[in-house]
Amino acid sequence: MDIVALAPIVLLVVAFYFLLIRPQKQRQRQQAEMVSALAPGAQVMTTAGIMGTVAVVAEDELSLEISPGVFVRMVPASVAKVIEP
Repeated sequence: MDIVALAPIVLLVVAFYFLLIRPQKQRQRQQAEMVSALAPGAQVMTTAGIMGTVAVVAEDELSLEISPGVFVRMVPASVAKVIEP
């Protein structure tokens, strides 16, 4: 095989990296930064669409108050976004 025959394969690998892998890593980094910045009192929306206020943050779980006196325990990775007041 010569270099000309390998060029399309190399181009496909490079395109695959820039179109799929790199953006996914950036999203994962942003998600990890958001989760590490969670603090009690933050308004959040989960991946299931549940909105509430963070009550307690632990290393592997958090407690979300979805209604006065109603708390849900969940993993921090299930937080989709922080809602700005």
